Amino acid sequence: MKDLHEVTVVMVPGLREETPAHWQPLLAGELPNVRSLPAQGRTNIDLDARVAAIDAAVLTAPVPVIVVAHSGGCIATAHWARRTGRKILGALLATPPDLAQPLPPEFPALSAFAEAGWTPVPKEPLPFRCIVAASRNDPLGEFARVTEMASGWGAELVDLGEVGHLNPASGYGLWPAACALIRSLAQGRAVPGALA
Repeated sequence: MKDLHEVTVVMVPGLREETPAHWQPLLAGELPNVRSLPAQGRTNIDLDARVAAIDAAVLTAPVPVIVVAHSGGCIATAHWARRTGRKILGALLATPPDLAQPLPPEFPALSAFAEAGWTPVPKEPLPFRCIVAASRNDPLGEFARVTEMASGWGAELVDLGEVGHLNPASGYGLWPAACALIRSLAQGRAVPGALA
């Protein structure tokens, strides 16, 4: 059983600019050992660079790692896991997007994601414990599709209800449940109410 002081949290943002009001940087300020990757932005979708950055953060962490990813960061984490097979303590993947459906116009086209290697999204089980937190009204990923992703990854699914994309545009700011989910990964406890 590990305390949060005994783990390193590697924050992997999605395709957004630096947003101090986002729950990831707010959470990073509350946790004892955090390595935050820089925001990738919507014009730089270099998956190879993102996978390399995740790997470097994991390999240089002084204590066991929990990845906390949001949106496109979830997909990048799945690609990193498939490519490297590295075992970590676990991952919290919040509101992964569905890259098989067109995204809103402010995001790159699906063809750009395909050219950059993001698709097809890995569907096989991840080599570590994983929690997928899904929204019922996420404009970037229908709940049923995210449920399929979680199942393929062998993840526990947490139904967040209607929280949009779990970002400042959806009213988040702080996401108080994140600490409890990270703690359950650190301590090897089941998540109450998680769907198999």
